[in-house]
Amino acid sequence: MRLLQYCLLLTVLSLCNVNADAQHFGFLHGVDTTIQLLDTSRHARWGQRSQVHSRPSFARTAEEPKREKKFWRAGSEWFLAQAFPATFNRFITKDPYSYISFKNFINHQRFSAWDWDDNQFTTNHLDHPYHGQLYFNAFRSNGYNFYQSSIATLAGSYLWETGGETQAPSINDLINTTYGGIILGEMTHRIARNILGRGSRYPRLRTSNEIGAFFVNPVNGLNRLLDGKWGKVDKYNAVDSSAIWTEVNIGMRRFDAQEGDIVEKGKNGSYGRLRLWYSNGLQNLKRPFDQFYVNLEFGKGDSTFINAVNVHALLYGNKFFKTKRGEHYGVLSANYDFYNNDAFFYGAQNLIYNWNSEFRYKKQNRLNMSLGVGAILLAAVPDPYLLYGASRNYNYGSGAGYRYRAELSVLNRLLITGDYNGGVFFTVSGNESYYILHAATLEASLRVIKSFSLNVSSGYFALEGHFEDEQYADFNRKFPFGRISIGYNVRF
Repeated sequence: MRLLQYCLLLTVLSLCNVNADAQHFGFLHGVDTTIQLLDTSRHARWGQRSQVHSRPSFARTAEEPKREKKFWRAGSEWFLAQAFPATFNRFITKDPYSYISFKNFINHQRFSAWDWDDNQFTTNHLDHPYHGQLYFNAFRSNGYNFYQSSIATLAGSYLWETGGETQAPSINDLINTTYGGIILGEMTHRIARNILGRGSRYPRLRTSNEIGAFFVNPVNGLNRLLDGKWGKVDKYNAVDSSAIWTEVNIGMRRFDAQEGDIVEKGKNGSYGRLRLWYSNGLQNLKRPFDQFYVNLEFGKGDSTFINAVNVHALLYGNKFFKTKRGEHYGVLSANYDFYNNDAFFYGAQNLIYNWNSEFRYKKQNRLNMSLGVGAILLAAVPDPYLLYGASRNYNYGSGAGYRYRAELSVLNRLLITGDYNGGVFFTVSGNESYYILHAATLEASLRVIKSFSLNVSSGYFALEGHFEDEQYADFNRKFPFGRISIGYNVRF
């Protein structure tokens, strides 16, 4: 968990290293901050135009150039992502599960050998996706495309589960490492490429860009060192035409997980948020991850440092029709949601189909709405009556998710946002039960001056647990909150 906090900090610092065009954006054309994943390159938020920098040697393009595929190096790095943790567990920590053998691997090929593991919540839902992205980027940074790297991620996760430990191969680890690793892997690949692509335009920043990109994607940074490309311009990165916008909020919040009364019973704590929008152009709705959004929330006064992680990435989209006042799209997205607060914790991998509509009134007013429904592939939720194995106090379940979001931009100065994320899912591992999730937020953002804004928001998170066994009482855990912060917006 501490490692992930460091990674979060390094990611923020790495983005700060690259050249940035400071501008406030209140509304990204077609970018849903949770669901809608359309074009961000045509309009900056608050109606300001994006600045375009000329490239001296390479023409920028949204297409991905072909690269030499280096199978043996990719395979070696993929294998080392297995070998290093296995060696550490065997000879340093001397984990009893690390005494592996070929017989153990053969026994785990039986379908009946698979089970659900008992790891802690953060291990399964943060650490495993990070491990998965190492498998992914071992191939992605060596010339392979998104789909080929995804297969390598699945293979890496499968091999670790069946041969990396003596305990039963874990169903939930296979899903979390593969699905989460693919999402995190492609995002880090694209962000690092965006950072490195600026080297041809800002020669004086090439070293700092390399360092920043290395922290975002260490596997790619290692390969650039091996290829002698460190600090140099190469075509693959130089032609990148993607754009990244970030918003940083720092402020205070008030919340209460006991009485549900933030006015009289609540407690105060510091609050921070980092949001990132990535776009590779409107024309690429049919290419995975050409649009994605990341939301990170953290602060003191709560149960953990990282309070929320939300990722929403385009997989495939279609433009349905256009009217005089608006445009309408359909988007299939890969979603990851992680909440961890004083009331409850929740982590889920989702696959959502969204109907997105954007309406305009004159040039200074805009309304975006998005409605999404789909599958919750695997969710982890607390069970106060369960102790599964040594440390697992939560159930696994699958079900349906539904979302709605609306953004209203008024006079390019005031942005009002309403967001709801809900779901119902049934236990597949743990005490027989079903759960209902509600996560709603209402926020107003007023541009004060240039890139700075004043943000006020209020929200309500709730998780209901309903158990079949009468000896287990149902619960309804609530987490209301209010927040005020100063925001700074910048385009990279």
